[in-house]
Amino acid sequence: MRLIADADIASAFARGDDDALHEVYTRWSSLVYTIARRGCGNETDAADVTQAVFVAAWRGRQGFDPDAGSLPAWLLGITRRKIADHWRSVGRTPEPVEDLPEDSGPDAQVETTVERVLLADELARLGEPQRRILELCFFQDMTHAQVASLLGLPLGTVKSHIRRSLGRLRERLEVDGVPR
Repeated sequence: MRLIADADIASAFARGDDDALHEVYTRWSSLVYTIARRGCGNETDAADVTQAVFVAAWRGRQGFDPDAGSLPAWLLGITRRKIADHWRSVGRTPEPVEDLPEDSGPDAQVETTVERVLLADELARLGEPQRRILELCFFQDMTHAQVASLLGLPLGTVKSHIRRSLGRLRERLEVDGVPR
């Protein structure tokens, strides 16, 4: 069985290849469904949202640019919008989840999950040593000097990598080419 790279699938999808749609659904429908399930609160609505996401993605595939971001991240952006559409269509706000603080209902949960997936995906695209530097600074709470010492890099190089990487992340995460 030949494994096809995500980037190749994304490019084929953007071109309108029917086989790519099938592969995209096979690879990422469970991710979309999981987010939809958390956002909608039940399986039936989650299944409807999942279907709406892939229909919207296929219809709006011209708006997807494989060079601007990953296909799963783009799909999650559509998912977030479709969950919001779902709640608007039923004319009410989501029920709060009891084991969470009052200010973090299903919408906040979905938003946080989507943001984490998008950020993780974009961090992975940075490459090395940029990804590792950002992880050490922001997730391990290390100073720039500590990171430079640990990685054996000059302090100025570490600072330059951080500045450029944050700029790239900002550009990629501010892109809004997701169809409604």
